[in-house]
Order: sequence, then structure tokens, then C-alpha cells
Amino acid sequence: MTGKILGDYTIIKDLEEGTLGSSHLAEHRFLKRPFALRILPEAIVSDPAFLERFEKEVTTLYQLDHPNIVKVHNVSCVDGKYFLATDYLHKDDELVCSLEQYIHDHPGRLKEETIYKIVSQVAQALDYVHSHTSEHEALSHRALQPSNIVIREGAEGIHIYLTDLGLTRLLGSGWMFENTCHALSNAFRSQENSMGNLEQSFIRSFAFLAPEQKSWGQKGYSADIRSDVYAFGLVAYYLHMRELPQGYFEMPSDRFSDLKYDWDRLISSCLQMNPQRRPIHLVELVEQIRSGKTKAECKKEAPIEEPTAANTPAPSYQLKLNLKPQEIERPQFEPDPGAIFQTESVVMKYQPAASEAKNLDPLMTEMVIITGGSFYRGSNTGGRDESPRHQIILSPFAIDIHQVTNEQFVRFLEVMGGEKDCNNNDMIRLRESRIKRSGGKLNIESGYSRHPVVGVTWYGATAYAKWIGKRLPTEAEWEVAAIGGFEDAIYPTGINIERSQANFFSSDTTTVMSYPPNGYGIYDMAGNVYEWCNDWYDFHYYNVSVQEPNDPKGPLQGVYRVLRGGCWKSLKEDLRSAHRHRNNPGVMNGTYGFRCVADVEMR
Repeated sequence: MTGKILGDYTIIKDLEEGTLGSSHLAEHRFLKRPFALRILPEAIVSDPAFLERFEKEVTTLYQLDHPNIVKVHNVSCVDGKYFLATDYLHKDDELVCSLEQYIHDHPGRLKEETIYKIVSQVAQALDYVHSHTSEHEALSHRALQPSNIVIREGAEGIHIYLTDLGLTRLLGSGWMFENTCHALSNAFRSQENSMGNLEQSFIRSFAFLAPEQKSWGQKGYSADIRSDVYAFGLVAYYLHMRELPQGYFEMPSDRFSDLKYDWDRLISSCLQMNPQRRPIHLVELVEQIRSGKTKAECKKEAPIEEPTAANTPAPSYQLKLNLKPQEIERPQFEPDPGAIFQTESVVMKYQPAASEAKNLDPLMTEMVIITGGSFYRGSNTGGRDESPRHQIILSPFAIDIHQVTNEQFVRFLEVMGGEKDCNNNDMIRLRESRIKRSGGKLNIESGYSRHPVVGVTWYGATAYAKWIGKRLPTEAEWEVAAIGGFEDAIYPTGINIERSQANFFSSDTTTVMSYPPNGYGIYDMAGNVYEWCNDWYDFHYYNVSVQEPNDPKGPLQGVYRVLRGGCWKSLKEDLRSAHRHRNNPGVMNGTYGFRCVADVEMR
């Protein structure tokens, strides 16, 4: 197309022909500056589905503006040809090439600082892209590999650019696969192509895809920002090792003993097979590996057990519970409030017997770790306070597998020495519960030790959680745990629920873990007792949560606290995972209980 005019652009030189269309160097007729034109394939632009995607998503691509992303300056259609005009990166005094070519031109080992500069700039670009949404879904690259990472090396050092951003999603995965196979078929027919060229054009492109992109429909996962995270880990590995990981692969520290940064941690975090276990914030991850110590020093401080035939190789990090025990604050009482009004008398003053505070160990509940990630909450078909259904991002957390029981809570009351907290708030109303006080001693009604504690206020649930080093769940954490990992689930049991699956529309509580668990292995997320959450309730809060999706914690203030899950006398409608209930935090009745969560840290 050299010499042809396309709108306001005159094509100076043809650059390349690829799966994503043809690239050309062009000059703007009025601005007199060079641009790179990406002309999309004619076969795909005739597809009505493509035109619909193009109109919806190209605006998002145009608005992206980041120093590590090739800027889209214009999107147009002339004579049926759709094209994008982007920056032309080549300059006479600077080396500009793809990262693949840069690695090929440097046959020796790259300096670790050079690799760090490349990886950190790619991370900054990806985090910026992932912070934008298109059609209520986070924007992603979906085809990240060294061939579409451009490196410019000049007097100011190395600068990285991402290219072809969003084109995989724009053109559609079906078209990408079909066109790639077509190019592969032509390569086999051509005698000039060698196996090395085939590797560059197809095999290498396929190798940088995440597992969920290679196995459509399995495990319920699809390509999203976590697919970019997997490709990012592969790029980091490839920069060090000049090869791609296969099977049980060696880490950079196994081959190079002089590494300053913890590359093993970055790579093992990104290359998790389960997308939900991969990190989201790549810049933060890259900064964390700058320990300032060599890998040899790290191993000396914390030796790692070598894998043997008897044990399975463990990942270089794991999610671990992070309980935060705190000293319990017991209520303080005046021994004799009327002492200031008394005069001296020969009658001896009454002095109550000093009682020593009890320090009993709590009965801890087994917990399930929910790996952080992107989830949907709310419902567009339920109550008005449940809409809109929207996407949130949660950090990893752990949640009790069952509600707090009477035998667990009675120990807490023994430690507190009463039913009031340090602020004189009622924690429980015994006449609403199955815990009774007789002769100054607390007793549980026969057969109710393993039933969930009821009659507990929000203040009592909060104080108990603090005592054992945990906390109450946020409303978002509770709903994500209730859904159990099932997409489009209405109840913790799926799209429907029966009385054989939960305790509802009955006459009393039942023993915890009497019904089957949900997909995460958590019991009684529907029915038995309503569960206090930490959040204040706001009817319109979900409209705000859409704009602030990262670890939503509810309104800053309110009148009511949130309750979730339904209870033993609820109707089926109240058991939906998205259903929101609320009440005053000081209310006590026979249907309110709770369970606890704990923070999780990566070690």
C-alpha cells in the first residue's frame, strides 16, 4: 500500500503483515508527523458482531494514556477499511525493537537490573490497563508476549511500550485462532519457512497463553486480567532463563546464585494454575521482591526443604492465617458508688469479695481460606438495595466453617465476667439464648452445646471476635464466601435450595454442620441463624461500591448493621446469597448469631 492515501494519512512504507492486521508507516497530511497505522483485517470488519464490539470498546482504547503504552491517536474508517493510528516509536538515534528481538540480539545473560527495569515498566502498564473497564469488565491485554512488547534504548536508558493492547478482545478469540491456524497452514506449504519461523509465528504465541485460555469452558474460568498476570510471569521467567517453563521447572535462583531480588516469588505467584490465586497488583508485587539480599542469603536465613519422593514440592509462598490476638477489655465497676455520701459509722462497710478474672482458652473454629480476586455481588432481580450487581476485588481472607456455638461463646462470657462489654453495651440477652445463669454459674441447656449461639448483639459478636484475634466479616466477604465459587448462584447451594440442604421454615436452631457444605466447604451459610456483618447498612450503598470496588467495607456511619444468611424461621426468599437484612446493633433475639473471619497474609 506504499504511496496510497487513507483519509488524512499518506502511507510511506509497509511494515508487517500479522494476525492482528497489517502495519504501515504513514504521515499525517496536515500535522506532517509520522504515525503507525494498524489496518484491521477485511474479513473481520464485515462481521456485524465485530462492528458492535468496535463501537463499544474502541473508545476505551482511545482514552488510555500511559508512558508505557503505545498511544492510540485516531480511530477511523475509510472506504470500508478500519484502522488505528498510533505513535511511531522509531527514531534515528535510538534502538527500537521488540523484546523478542532484543533478547535475540543479546545472546549473553541480561543484567538483573535491566530485567528489573523491563519487568517493572511492564507491570506499571498492565496495572494501569487493568484499572480501566469496558462493558463492566476490567480491560486486559490477553495476548501479552515478547513480540508485542517494544523496547527503546537511548541515552536516557531503556523504555518499554505495550502494543496491540485490547486488539485480541476487539477482534475476538475465535478470529484470532482461525487466522493463526491459517497462517500456520500457509507456512507449512511454503518451502522457504523453517521450523524456527513456525515456532516464532505460532508455537511461541500459544506458549504465552494462560491455562484457562488454552482450555475453554473448564473450571468456569475465562480470560481476564489474571491471564495477563500469568503471561507477565512467563515474560519474567523468559528474560532470565531464555526458555519457557515445562512441568516441574527450575527457578532462576536454582541456576543463578548471585540474584539480588526474589524472582522466584514473583514467578511462582504469577504462574499459579488457579487464576484466583494469582496476584492482581503487579507493581506492588515487583516492589516486594526488592529485598536487597541475595537468594543465597535468603535461603541461609530460611532454609527450604528439598523435594523428595515422599513429599510434594511446595510453592515458594503460601497463604497463611494472620490472627491478631488482643487483650480483652473487661467492664470496670465502682465497688461502692454511694461511698461519697456516707459518713463515718461504727458499722463496718460492706466490701464485696474480690474475684480473680478468669483466663480460659477459646475453642477455636476450623477456617477456610478464600483466595482473593475479582468477584460479583448483588442482584438485579432481588430487592432494590441489592442492585446493581457489580464486580468487586477482595484480598484473601479466611472464614469460620460454621457459626459460633453456645459452648464457644459461654467461655467468652466466663472470661468477661458478665454480659456487658467495656462500654456497658449488652453483648447477649440470656433469656433469648440457650445459655442460662443459675447460682452465679453459666450453663447451656441440654443438647444445645453445638447449636449456634443466639440472642447476641453486634457488640457481643465484635467483642468475641476481638477476643480470639479475628473480626466480623464485611458484607462483601460474607456474600463471596456464601456463593461458594459458583457463578450465577442464587443460593449457597446453587440456583435452588431445599429444606434438606438448610435449616429454614422450621421451629428451632439445629446443630452446626448438620447440612451439606457449599462449594468452599463452609456450612450453614443459608439458614439456622442470621449472621452479623461488620458493615453499616445503607440502602443505596451498592451505587457507591460500583465506583470503589477494592475491598469494600460499607458506609462510614449509619443506624443499622448488616445481617446476612436468613434463619431457622425464614422463608426461602431470605436465604438468597444477595439478600440484605439489617437491624440496630444492640438488638437481641433468638435468630441472630455470627461467625468470624481473619486476615490472610502471603508468606
